[in-house]
Amino acid sequence: MQMQPRSLVRMLFALVASILALSLLAQAQTGQLKQRADIDPQYKWDLTDLYANDAAWEADFTFLKENFSRLGQFKGQLGSSPELLRSAFRLRDSLGLISDNLYVYANLKLDEDNRVSAYQEMADRISGLNAQLNEASSYFDPEILAMDDAALQAYVSSPALADYLFYLQSLIRSKAHVLSDKEEALLAAASPVTGSFSRIFSMINDADISYGTIVDANGDTVELSKGRYSSMLESPDRRVRRDANRAYNNAYLKYINSLSATLASSVKKDWFMAQARKYPTCLDLSLDPNAIPTSVFHKLIEAVNNNLAPLHKWASLRKRMMGVDTLYPYDLWVPLVKEGQKKYEYAQAMEIVTKGLAPMGKTYLADFKTGLTSGWIDVYETEGKGSGAYQWGTYASHPYLLLNYTGSLEDVFTLAHEMGHAMHSFYTNKHEPYHYSNHYLFTAEVASTCNEAVLIKYLLETTKDKQEKINLLNYYIEQIIGTFYTQVWFSEFELAIHKRVEEGGALSADNLRKTYRDIYQKYWGPELVIDSINDVGGLRIGHFYRQYYVYQYATCYAAAQMISQRILEKQKGALEQYQNFLSTGSSKYPVDILKDAGVDMTTTEPVDRTIKLFGSLVDQLEKLLDEPGKK
Repeated sequence: MQMQPRSLVRMLFALVASILALSLLAQAQTGQLKQRADIDPQYKWDLTDLYANDAAWEADFTFLKENFSRLGQFKGQLGSSPELLRSAFRLRDSLGLISDNLYVYANLKLDEDNRVSAYQEMADRISGLNAQLNEASSYFDPEILAMDDAALQAYVSSPALADYLFYLQSLIRSKAHVLSDKEEALLAAASPVTGSFSRIFSMINDADISYGTIVDANGDTVELSKGRYSSMLESPDRRVRRDANRAYNNAYLKYINSLSATLASSVKKDWFMAQARKYPTCLDLSLDPNAIPTSVFHKLIEAVNNNLAPLHKWASLRKRMMGVDTLYPYDLWVPLVKEGQKKYEYAQAMEIVTKGLAPMGKTYLADFKTGLTSGWIDVYETEGKGSGAYQWGTYASHPYLLLNYTGSLEDVFTLAHEMGHAMHSFYTNKHEPYHYSNHYLFTAEVASTCNEAVLIKYLLETTKDKQEKINLLNYYIEQIIGTFYTQVWFSEFELAIHKRVEEGGALSADNLRKTYRDIYQKYWGPELVIDSINDVGGLRIGHFYRQYYVYQYATCYAAAQMISQRILEKQKGALEQYQNFLSTGSSKYPVDILKDAGVDMTTTEPVDRTIKLFGSLVDQLEKLLDEPGKK
């Protein structure tokens, strides 16, 4: 699933955006965070396109609660005829779409302010009802697979089921891992429990935790938040970076036992599910259903481990250019030069992104602009708002984007990134039926990072200012570190903690922190000193509650670099192939979808090219920094 908002942007938007953005940016550095009610509606998503109000949500909730049992009418009958099976599928799809709408609305409302108990309850209620819905249809796959081979092949060949052909073929492929209808029903009924670990983490991370206050570079006492923490790590004042780093990580140390127990329980859940579905490892459980060879994962880690020299060189260069005796984790995000740092008003960000993405074609750009100016986006950080950035939505809605915009260069790229997700969903929903409208995790980050790749190359080519180019190279390098190297390091951590449980070992706060620290140190090399509080990172990363999710950021990033280069070089058919990629959901296996877009992820070429790109960017930056007068 994905996330999305809609509210109409008023005609005066362009005139008032600059004033409002400057006001918000000034406030973001001092004083309390704003309340949601203080934000102009044009900078907030409008969820009335999903439901006009909570009462409408309640009406659909009641309908779903009263009708999901209708799925039981087909039990024991799915083998009667292809036409009956089609009717069963269509009923499941129609109820599933209502469920999606309910779930997304409740959680988007909750992310407006995680402290509001009414939306906490709505989110919990639909989560529970979804479990009942899933349980009611859990007999589908086992009953289909229980048919004899001749009858099943007749169903696969039936015109009545043509829209579900790939689904049926994939189902047959998974036959060894589909359980009996009673066992499937039991697992479906247990989903509120098995899915609770992520929810517990979210409540700690978004609702309960408080980072306290620190003194900023101007001597003002400010409340620390996730958004401000990212900004403060870019502060040229090392004391501010150090204090922010200590306050932020110490906040998690207060919950260290709860966080470690929650993550350990989540990993045990992963191993239980792997065993229940007869997979040898959690990695096989994650990759095999989508026909992704485990060799893709292992080769990714191996390729990076075999060539960490460029990352070690970057650590050494950063240390030298900063003029510090010791490099700490809180030194890794500060720009290397003070000059040329900019703050971008939100209106400026929209203009930059639309200009930079011109190579994506007229159709794409027109639809992209519609998204920017039709109220899809919730822009600014407020108290209790969900952290970070994401895109979500349903088959019945346009995309919704959550941002926590503060005006940094990173925020500009975040806008491009999340709008890439939005366009992927927008086109897929236009061209695929509901049951193929989801995206594989293996392809989900390609559209977003492709946008970023096209944008950064546009900015590097158009800037005439060496200081700005230094900053952009710095940003590109950091982007590859964050989206590629770091995700591989995280994946190696995931592999280690899952293997520990698979081999009968236990996870504790101490060994989780040590495992994370050892891999962290290996990737960054001897120049980086990891102090005692910076090994809690593995316990505050929400993606670890989605097993073997993060490696796909790295593979998607590598694929996006190749696709963006093909587009920028105007290779024959590149734009058309990419548009087809954006229009494809889950009607093919992900490796095949990327092959159609010109990228073969079963080879190491995309990964090798990304590592080579990183090394060349480090060399370019070193050359610019060493030019006379550029220190």
